Amino acid sequence: MIPAGADTVVVQELANREADRVEVLKPASKGRHIRTEGLDFRRGERLFARGHRLTARDLALLAGMNHPLVTLHRRPKIALFATGDELVPPGTEPGPGQMVCSNGFALAALARQEGAAVTDLGLVGDTIQGITAAMHRARDIPADVIVTTGGASVGDYDLVHKAIAAEGMDLSFWNVAMRPGRPLMHGRLGDMHILGLPGNPVSSYVCAFLFLVPLIRCMGGRADLTIPVESAVLGCDLPANGEREDYLRGSLRHGPTGEVATPLPVQDSSMMVPLAKADCLVIREPYAAPASAGSRCAIVKFEDWSARLW
Repeated sequence: MIPAGADTVVVQELANREADRVEVLKPASKGRHIRTEGLDFRRGERLFARGHRLTARDLALLAGMNHPLVTLHRRPKIALFATGDELVPPGTEPGPGQMVCSNGFALAALARQEGAAVTDLGLVGDTIQGITAAMHRARDIPADVIVTTGGASVGDYDLVHKAIAAEGMDLSFWNVAMRPGRPLMHGRLGDMHILGLPGNPVSSYVCAFLFLVPLIRCMGGRADLTIPVESAVLGCDLPANGEREDYLRGSLRHGPTGEVATPLPVQDSSMMVPLAKADCLVIREPYAAPASAGSRCAIVKFEDWSARLW
């Protein structure tokens, strides 16, 4: 508190005190080192909009504003499992016709970095009974979203749709004109969302990035629901596109006229090395004409979330 009649503070380092006398060593301007009421924030001032995702710095401000409690959206609960008799967990020596399952690790990390609470229900065989049992475990959590990988297409062992439909799923859509990720499914089972992702690792991740992330943000009450589409310079020539919207894994670099996005040379949906190296997805509209290097293109960026995962 500033004493009545005072309008300046001289810091102790710039003064000498002897008994009741103080020698000021350096001139001080009027108002120096005075913090007025309302300097930081004022009563009734709105500092956070609805849908704002709180940071550690925000929590300090809320406490400093004397708010012991605030109303928040709870974390959406995600249950996920992978289907396939051919799948084995990491650390297992795959036998003939088997492969190591990797989807769950990427999807769990992606969901957690968006603020969801994740339960990984593991691997489920290609049987109606196994898929149904996993669904029941997810409902017992209870999960807000069930995410499956594999078994969402139309093959003899693609049983996810059939099993969940038997439980009463209200199907929203099944099969999307996009690459990678055509066999994508969404439905509702009571209050739960069902998101059936393809089994190929790249298809699974790209579809989760484009569909699961906005869903988690919406359920978490956030305002930034959509992943922003940005403009970049195309780094190489591209042929005409087919009937599906294409999401090409690409690298980014800074060029003289802005960011340059170059699709990686191999785009197979089973290959994880290009996905791990990618900085962005280059979007190609259905039936897009050939594009030349140096032309503009649309991209969505993969953000570096490594600091937020643990």
